[in-house]
Amino acid sequence: MGIIQYGEPLNVLVAVKGHPFQRDAFAAIFEDMDGVGATIVEQPAAAALMSPEGLALYDALVLYDMPGLDFRASEPPGFVEPPEQLQWGLRAAMAQGKGVVALHHAIAGWPAWEGYGELLGGRFLYKPGSLKGRLHPDSGYRHDVTHTVRVVSDHPVTAGVPREFVLSDELYLSEVFEDTVVPLLRSDYGFLKENFYSAHQAVNGKMFSNEGWNHAEGSSLVGWAKKAGGAPLVYLQPGDGPATYADENYRRLIRNAVHWVASAEARDWAAE
Repeated sequence: MGIIQYGEPLNVLVAVKGHPFQRDAFAAIFEDMDGVGATIVEQPAAAALMSPEGLALYDALVLYDMPGLDFRASEPPGFVEPPEQLQWGLRAAMAQGKGVVALHHAIAGWPAWEGYGELLGGRFLYKPGSLKGRLHPDSGYRHDVTHTVRVVSDHPVTAGVPREFVLSDELYLSEVFEDTVVPLLRSDYGFLKENFYSAHQAVNGKMFSNEGWNHAEGSSLVGWAKKAGGAPLVYLQPGDGPATYADENYRRLIRNAVHWVASAEARDWAAE
């Protein structure tokens, strides 16, 4: 796959809400991005646009949302079933080749829709659950980790990005379906249970705790591409806050990813 040749400006739908974030700093990523015009829409309104008709005016879909979780439930988090219209609409749009870029906490979205994690290539679990017929513990998180990101594939998404660069950001110890993805980026951090905190304990009032929590060693992948329901998809795990939003390498990755998933080359690759 060659370097992307940027052509006509792209129109991108960006879905947000479900997880706290600094909106102005995040929006600046797209406001400063040459060749891309972004429409930022909050959930649940964004879900109503996720269909072939709703996405007809957009060249790609960016997910920075985390829908389907109710943190006010008596035993948080509660799971909210995704509307059938959304499930049908998003799959239909992707079957037509509509490309998707998913960022950071989007990998935790719609936990009651098991196929959603398979589309994205992984799953962050806020409480223990079943994935692909196996029971998994809740996932782990760690804020403000300074780590080195290494490019592991020559790919249009990584074009112009240094082979190694440093980020200070939140990392996840979560489930990555490595056998279904094209690896793009790896972190040098140790993805071991002692380096992370339990997500389930956090949402139940015990922040920064891993007491009694057990999790196998996790994947070091923090960026990948994949074929998802007939569409090209890129997932980038970084993206917790303003320091990462402003990082030139992170911005380059997002810009490359948006242009790649919207390209005929990527759509042809995903349709093979």
